[in-house]
Amino acid sequence: MSVLIAHQYDESLGLRVGARLPAQTSYLALGASPQTAWSVPPDAEILLVNQNSSAIGLDRTLARPSGWPFNLKWVHLRSTGIDKYPDWVFEAPQVTVTRGGYATPIAEYVLTAMLAEAKNLPALWVSDRSKWTSCDVGALAGQVLGIVGFGEIGRAIARRALAFDMQVLGTRRGPGPSGMDGVDIVPFSRLLRQSDHVVIATPLTEATRGLFDGSAFAQMKSGAHLINIGRGQVVDTDALRHALDVRLGAASLDVTDPEPPPAGHWLYTHPRVRLTPHISGSSPHTEEVVTTFFLENLDRFLRGEVLVGLVDPARRY
Repeated sequence: MSVLIAHQYDESLGLRVGARLPAQTSYLALGASPQTAWSVPPDAEILLVNQNSSAIGLDRTLARPSGWPFNLKWVHLRSTGIDKYPDWVFEAPQVTVTRGGYATPIAEYVLTAMLAEAKNLPALWVSDRSKWTSCDVGALAGQVLGIVGFGEIGRAIARRALAFDMQVLGTRRGPGPSGMDGVDIVPFSRLLRQSDHVVIATPLTEATRGLFDGSAFAQMKSGAHLINIGRGQVVDTDALRHALDVRLGAASLDVTDPEPPPAGHWLYTHPRVRLTPHISGSSPHTEEVVTTFFLENLDRFLRGEVLVGLVDPARRY
């Protein structure tokens, strides 16, 4: 018997995913619009949720569709974070995220940000003969990298940092060792005190919202570099501004609160801020990696095996 997969993707992505589905499945486009995206037929077992929130009217306040979760056995999210989804989404028997699917480009972004800060790029680039002078530049070797949220993305960052002879510290919710040679799991306060670069890679939960406040920034090294590729709301934006004015060396931000910052916001012009528009997970390979993650999980589903990337609704991750 064929397994019906309903999807909310736009036509182009829907066709690319559909072309790779196994023969024992059937595939139904619900449409990438708020009016149709949540009209799941009773015989659908799997729902693929559109990552483009605005296209399907998705935010934390979206009303629960009548009959949800219908007869669904599995809901799959192409994103890794779940903070934008309303609680009722997780009433489905199984919900998965694309855990680790964006780890490689995000890790490359973090290494780029650290190298740019250490080597004073792009200010070091020469465009005129008069600027052809020697100057001091920094190094990553020997510096301490602190990763707040040592999950799949944190591991990808750590592997690359270790190759640059950095010392790597991490924090995570669970006890025990990191499971990676060269990475020490330490208390949050110790990580802040010892790290030259601090990467926020934690999901947004009630426990992490506003985690980087005035108290946290006061514990960081003078001249430290903050990198946020997690969620903007983990950082108190006002406290960040004060810290940049008096203590921090730089902040490389791919996510912000608010996001995007409104016109005229100080984040656009502060001399110590390097701002990018939430693109750290992008690469020429992202769609292939993310789609393959789903297809491998689909194979597990069809064989009755445990899925990878399952969300714990109680922990919101």
